[in-house]
Amino acid sequence: MFAFYDLETTGTSPAFDQPLQFAAILTDDDFNQVERVDIRCRLAPHILPAPWALAVTGISPDRLMDPSLPSWFEFSYQISGLINRWAPATWAGYNTLAFDEEFLRQSFYQNLHPNLYQTQFDNNDRLDLMKVVYAVRDRQPDALEWPIDDLGRESFKLDRLAPANGFANHDAHDALGDVEATIHIASLIRKRAPEVWDQCLLNRDKHQVDRLLRSGHPVCLIERFGAAPPRSYFGAYAGTNPQNRNSVAFLDLDLCDASIIDTTDCDLAKAVAASPKLIRTIAINKVPSVFPVANPSAAHSSLAELVSAHPEFHKRVGQALADRYADKEPAHHVEQLIYDGFYSADDKRILEDFTAADWRDRARIVAQLDDIRLKQLGMRLIFSNAPEFAPANYRSAANAAIRDRWLTNEPSTPWTTKATVEEQLHEIISAEVLDRGRICALQDFYRARISEIDT
Repeated sequence: MFAFYDLETTGTSPAFDQPLQFAAILTDDDFNQVERVDIRCRLAPHILPAPWALAVTGISPDRLMDPSLPSWFEFSYQISGLINRWAPATWAGYNTLAFDEEFLRQSFYQNLHPNLYQTQFDNNDRLDLMKVVYAVRDRQPDALEWPIDDLGRESFKLDRLAPANGFANHDAHDALGDVEATIHIASLIRKRAPEVWDQCLLNRDKHQVDRLLRSGHPVCLIERFGAAPPRSYFGAYAGTNPQNRNSVAFLDLDLCDASIIDTTDCDLAKAVAASPKLIRTIAINKVPSVFPVANPSAAHSSLAELVSAHPEFHKRVGQALADRYADKEPAHHVEQLIYDGFYSADDKRILEDFTAADWRDRARIVAQLDDIRLKQLGMRLIFSNAPEFAPANYRSAANAAIRDRWLTNEPSTPWTTKATVEEQLHEIISAEVLDRGRICALQDFYRARISEIDT
């Protein structure tokens, strides 16, 4: 079974924006529809949506604030229930691993779900059709038509790719329209490039990916960077990050020779960060496009075998991966701490109680949590959904925190600010992408929303 899904959101930051629409279609293995859902939610009190996001999706201020829609909290539990009900399934979409999946995890995190990784539990797994498309372009380019953008470059955007390959009436800025387009592309690939499709399905299993990489033979990795076309890299397993077993080193066999084994630790650290990349990092749990090489060159085979025979080299490279971000600036906002450790068993049990309780009892339950992240997020949930149960001093502090975020004069923030709103509204007006009525509606909405917190 496949669960194809897509989100429309208030912006591009999974940590500081929120989903507004979730659409999904459950299919059998032949892509015949079994069930479909299309749900929306209203805007959370602490979120300032990006004007461009509203302009592109066509979501009106009235719909954003519609009291008949579920809250983000309720919406997140609707999605969670659906994932549980549809399991086991392959959760698939277009660019989902980099975008939609992160929004799902943040929705579960910020709304106090015990499990943030639901698309990977209960025998669920994941597939990103954008990665599959890249693999098709590199390995079997005649399987699809490749549209050209306004700059004369091949475009891999779904809103161009789907129509170019026979999908009519694609509503590119509606989640359900994108889901239908993605299913169309998946169906074409399975029919026209079955070997690519089958290998991509095998890559859903991180253990299968790890076995292929550790085989001692050359492996083909397909990736795309920037606006360049996807391309193949021929490499070999070169180590695992000891702090993250899903992070694996891939040594480019075209950029090195046998002397790499004796490279100093200092030079290995440079190689991990160098461009072009001598050593790439593969996330084996994110369905990488890796393929066995049927007829490797003698040079590639010899070097892959040599690297495979030196476990101490693997250990040194793995440590270089771990050390690369050792001096990374720590995150300061609770939304960015999503991956700062797993929840304790006691906190998970308390979160189950939180889910089952009413808002009056949730305020009491939050105080029992040990994880400071969950305490912060729990209090914000109560403030957002049932402010009458939040202490008066907390309500005042929460409003001040929202005001500080929205009105900050910092030149670059990961969330939308008043200054961002003004800049984007000016761009939208200059681009003439909306009629006067919609522009006025957006201006009125932002004026009212910002003035409400600025008093």
